[in-house]
Amino acid sequence: MSQTQSSTSRKPVRKISSDSVWVLGADMTHFGRYEDQDIVDLAAQTALAALDDGNVSIHDMDVLAAGTLLKAGTSLGQRLQKQIGQTGIPVYNVTNACATGATAIRTVYLAIKAGEADMGLAVGAEQMGKMGLLAGAHSSKEKSVYEPKGRYGAVTSLDGYLGTETMPGVFAQAGMEYANEHPGVGFEQFAKVAYKNHLHSTRNPLAQYRKAFSLDEIMQSPTMSYPNTLLMCCPTGDGAAAVVLISGERLKSMPQDVRRRAVKISASVLTSDPYTESSQVQPDVSTLTRNAAALAYETAGVAPEDLDLVELHDCFATAELIHYDNLGLCEQGGAGDFIDSGAPFRDGSTPVNVSGGLISKGHPIGATGVANVYEITTHLRGEAGERQIAGAKVGLAHVIGLGSACGVHVLEKAAV
Repeated sequence: MSQTQSSTSRKPVRKISSDSVWVLGADMTHFGRYEDQDIVDLAAQTALAALDDGNVSIHDMDVLAAGTLLKAGTSLGQRLQKQIGQTGIPVYNVTNACATGATAIRTVYLAIKAGEADMGLAVGAEQMGKMGLLAGAHSSKEKSVYEPKGRYGAVTSLDGYLGTETMPGVFAQAGMEYANEHPGVGFEQFAKVAYKNHLHSTRNPLAQYRKAFSLDEIMQSPTMSYPNTLLMCCPTGDGAAAVVLISGERLKSMPQDVRRRAVKISASVLTSDPYTESSQVQPDVSTLTRNAAALAYETAGVAPEDLDLVELHDCFATAELIHYDNLGLCEQGGAGDFIDSGAPFRDGSTPVNVSGGLISKGHPIGATGVANVYEITTHLRGEAGERQIAGAKVGLAHVIGLGSACGVHVLEKAAV
């Protein structure tokens, strides 16, 4: 569909709140390295594809939210408009650590819930290359901490045991604290998380890396920050993802073949850190996730056992394991038994990160929150191909950013 012409006649925006919000269109690029395209190119590519996927155009949108972290301050939303259509709608440029993409979605979600919009476009994009963000010690003190001057994730320098100045160190310490408090959690359980996600990635054509590794290969790869080895850390990269959201009332006017692919957002939650004594020294990556999950389950009227799949923030293997507990996927203290049982594998009782997760799919920071929602949406539509979770009806997407922010979205395949 041409993006220069409206697909339908524009109606005045309703001034009453919407009782429901749905994902109408969704898309993500392949995550990897794009030396011949910039961040606007990536954002435009996925935005146009998401609009086409929803059988609508930019002229049907009432609001646009664009999220990026490393390019914050560049007015990505307005630059994106110049590529896909300047229609005069409100544009929000958002940045919220690794929860940037989820925050873009929530921005559009809230506009629809408030009755200020019937449809909106949320885009998350990042171009990181091989360099990352906030990795600790740097060679130049003059540069801003927001510039890509250090190495992040799988390409960071060695951090040692229980370091806390870098992202690998923060999540290593969080994992070790959990292991020390709960018997049955050790190096092998953390490694099994990475083993699972690398295995899952072989089925995802959009993943940055699609190679399976043995448990021994993962455990014997170079240590980045114990217990996380190189193959237990997410890579940096480039990519973008986008979703079109629509109110329940407007969805009823869409063609039947479009309505049947829509996925309901049953809960959209964003939290930040509450005060805890321990967080004054070491970032607390658990409490805000527990709070977000509890509110999301209550809002959606579902329980963890109702979830058919989960896409959670596995920036490091230690992060995924402790989030099993934080999201209530296992009993408290039972994350080790959960991974040992095979429950989070794609053929288990609660498949987690069947996309390959951040560890293999990749982590272009601004895109991740939208990409996780894209993945859940694709399964609920029954369109995930070789990695499809059969009969999936309910899914949860989770991201967490130090700084702090946690986004949780519960999505359901439901009748309009």
